[in-house]
Order: sequence, then structure tokens, then C-alpha cells
Amino acid sequence: MKAFDALHHAVRAKEILAVLVRHGFADLLSQIDLPAGFWQRLLPHGPPPRTTAERFHLAAEELGPTFVKLGQLLSMRPDVVPHDIVLELRKLQDRVKPLPFETMRPVLERALGRPPAAVFADFDEVAVASASLAQVYFARRLETGEPVAIKIQKPDLQRRMEIDFDLARWLAGLLQERITALQKVDLVAVLDEACGAILRELDFRHEARNQEYFNTLNPHPERVFAPKVVPELSSECVLVMERISGTPIGQALALPAELRRRHAGWGAESLVRQVFVAGFFHADPHAGNIFVTTDGRLCFLDWGLAGHLTRRLRYALADFWIAAVEQDTEHIVQIAADLAPVNARPDLRAMEKEVTLALREELNFAIGRQALGRAMLRLLFILGQHGIPLSRDYSLMAKAVLSIDEVGRMLDPDFDLRRHTAPVLRELQWERMNPHTVVRRTREMLRHTLIGLQELPFELRRLVRRLEHDDLAINLQHRGLEKHDEAVRVAANRIALGVIIGALIIGSSLIVTTGIQPHLLGYPALGIIGYLLSALLGLYVIWDIIHHGRHR
Repeated sequence: MKAFDALHHAVRAKEILAVLVRHGFADLLSQIDLPAGFWQRLLPHGPPPRTTAERFHLAAEELGPTFVKLGQLLSMRPDVVPHDIVLELRKLQDRVKPLPFETMRPVLERALGRPPAAVFADFDEVAVASASLAQVYFARRLETGEPVAIKIQKPDLQRRMEIDFDLARWLAGLLQERITALQKVDLVAVLDEACGAILRELDFRHEARNQEYFNTLNPHPERVFAPKVVPELSSECVLVMERISGTPIGQALALPAELRRRHAGWGAESLVRQVFVAGFFHADPHAGNIFVTTDGRLCFLDWGLAGHLTRRLRYALADFWIAAVEQDTEHIVQIAADLAPVNARPDLRAMEKEVTLALREELNFAIGRQALGRAMLRLLFILGQHGIPLSRDYSLMAKAVLSIDEVGRMLDPDFDLRRHTAPVLRELQWERMNPHTVVRRTREMLRHTLIGLQELPFELRRLVRRLEHDDLAINLQHRGLEKHDEAVRVAANRIALGVIIGALIIGSSLIVTTGIQPHLLGYPALGIIGYLLSALLGLYVIWDIIHHGRHR
């Protein structure tokens, strides 16, 4: 968004800048092209005695729901956000004061096409949960008597969020343009991706499909599950699902140690299986999104954001994971280089040193340091800083692993994620290397090779024909000459103006000597007009050289 466009949202822009100044980011704002009076006088801006990561956290909370959601999604991008900021942004709580039900009622009625009383009985108008996007209510289906939870989207949400998105993109563009350290990262693209994810969450049909898909793939419904959706009552703005009776796993510490150890293992094994076997996983399994039900199972809630991994990415991730556990730095760097874009030129030696240090600090098994989740965050950030932006779903995976690792340690002090990962990785390796897979891939390789050999003579004949008819063209692109081209154009324009000015002066002088009518100030008017035009053009050339000459 251009600065002029920001004037449409000037009030909100002033609020955002005021919050940033209050939390000690005045030095950052001083490096971009904002009028000093627009923000420097908003509030005193002495930086508070907190870390940068803590100040990001506090600023996002004060800026409201949109920036809380953005912060949460940026915490899922460890490839571009430093891991200390990632860890702090993960603490953002998406809980806000609930709106009165009368405000929410029109959304529910519009989605159902009838009054709620015609569909639900025992509708509790007091929200049991409230977040930035929606509120949740309990009721019973009038038709079946089944207890359900109803998630209702807040009214007029998209317009308010789009204003904040526009301002966030505008500010990110200025920061990226002016601050050298930020030019390695495409901040605007990262924000666009986060904004797209949030807007996708506004369509509850995606969440419903994710829950249904997980339950379809889940091999152990007796251990873990997602709430069943009531599709005939669900829509873009309303999600109706079975009501879960239980306790958030973060409040289950009173359970016997054996049960807590069992739940930690079930949750970890389910997530690892989601990532490595199914390639479809819950992207934010923190303690508030996992319930221990009354029948002793685990229920994963809030499927608005899920990760998806292709077969190739799953296999590469398995190799990456095994190499990290085995402290094999060279293999990690090699896998990352294989996944890098063709035009990437990473410094593999420097990257290897940084990866070694990260593994030594986060996965030092000799002293009991085995923070696999934190290690993944740091590794992805190192790769991103060296020009290897891995798949966004890898970032979601790292965040999910960190969350489930923390939940497991909370329930069981002796929790070891490696123990629950090993059998799943063995299953994945068998999927990759079993005889049936080897034969199938060999057959596919031979088929593609034979097809290529069959088409080769035809391609060669077509190339020879084009050579015979002089119809072969090679396109060459010169890179790095754009500035020179611009300089030549500017110089040519100035020379042309100089010639025009000289011609005007000479022509006007000749006209003045003739004394032809009409006169202006005692001289031929046409000659005077020519002098004035040449003077104006001359002043413009002088101003252009002084104002832009240094930059062109």
C-alpha cells in the first residue's frame, strides 16, 4: 500500500504507530520515510527494559485481534523469524472479551436460515469460549437431542481485518525497502501468506473438512480423535460439531502419573504419524487445543490451520529428522541444499558451522538436553538466513513438534519424543524401501526413460528443421545493466532538452532582431515567449540535476 492510500486508514495508522513507539520501536520507525511529526510526537518513546521479543509480544497484544493472529502465524515461520521471537510470539493468547449474544444472533440466523430456537434446544447464550475470530456456545439439537458446540464467526470481521492487513503490508514494505538487514527476507510475501491463512480461517468449511479428513485417516480412534461435524448445520460462518466433555490437557496434571504418561505418548505418536505417514497434521497442538475426554481419550480441537506435506517432502523431512537426532551436520546441510531453489547460492561451510552450534546447544544428549522442537526452529531459521526458504508446511511442522514436545514434558518429566518417533520412522522407511515400492519406482523410471528415448529422434528432427529454415532464436538477457540503461535514458533526455533550449534561444534572438509585430515590452512578442520557454526549461534541467543527479 502506498503512503497516499494509508490516509484512508489514518486513524488506525496513528494507533498502530503509537503502540510501536510506546513499546520501544521508535528507532525502527525513524529509518523509514514517515513524516517526523506523524509519529514522533505521539507518545514518549523511551524503550522499556524488555527484550525485543517481549516487546513484539506486548505490541501485538495491544494492537488487537488481527495482530494477535498475525503474531501467532508468524510464530509458525521459524525460517524467517528468529527463534527467540518465535518462542515469545507463541505465548500470544487468542482470548478476548465475548460479545453479547444479541450481537452474534444475526450471524447464526443468517447461516441457519431460521431462528436458532427452530434448530436448537437448551441454547446457552453465554459463550463458553471467545477468540478474535469467533465465539463458541453450547446447545442441544432439537431433532436428535445430541449435545453440540456451535462456533459462530463475529460480525463485520473481514472488513476490519483487511484494514489492518493493508496497514501491516504498507509498513512491512517500508521497513524492507529501508532497512538492509531485512532485505534478505520478503516481509511483504510473508505477511501476504499469513493474511491469506487468516482469511482462509474465516471460512469454517475448511476447518470442518480438516476435522473430517483427520478422522478418516486416523488409525487409532480409540486413542485420539477430532470432534464430528454436523455438516447440514455448518456453513462459512457457523460450525456445528459434537460437544466434547472433558478437561484441557493443561489442567490434567491431577491425573495419576501413569495416565499422564500414556496421554503424552498417545498425543506424540498421533502427531508424528500425522506428519510422517499421513502428510496431514494439526498445526497448533498446544495445551489449550487438546482435551482429555471423560472416556480417557484425547481430542484435538481447532483445526482451522493444518499442514500438508507431499510424499517427497515427507521423505526429506524424515532424513532431516534422523540426521538431527544423530547430530549429522553434513547430512542436514546436504538435504537442505537439495531442497534449495536452483538459483540459491548458500554458503555451505558457514551454514554447517551454525547448524553444528545449534545442534550442540539444543540436542546435547550427554547432558540431557533434547529439545527437538527448539532444534527444528533454529535449524529452519539458519537455512532461511542462507537463502534456503523451505516449504511453509515445514515451518508448521516445527511449530507443531515444539508444541507437542512441551505438552509431553508437562505431563511426563521423563518424556522423550525420540522414543515415540522411532517406530513411525521405521514404518516410513519400510514404505520407502519395501520390495513393492522399489519395483513400482523402477517400473516408473523405466517407463519415463523409454518414453523419453522414443521422443528423442522426433525432437532432434524438429531442431534440425528449425536450423535448416533459420528459425532458431536464442534469447539473451543481460543482467545488472538496468542502472546503466536508466542512466543512458536520463542523459539522452537532458541532451535533448539542452538542444531544444539552445534552439529556442537562437530562434528567439533572430526573431527579436526582425522587429516584427506584435510587440511585448517593446520587443517582438514571439521572441519574448521563446526566451521565457527556454528559461523555464533551463530552470527545470538545473532543478532536476540538483534534486536527482546524485541518484541517477
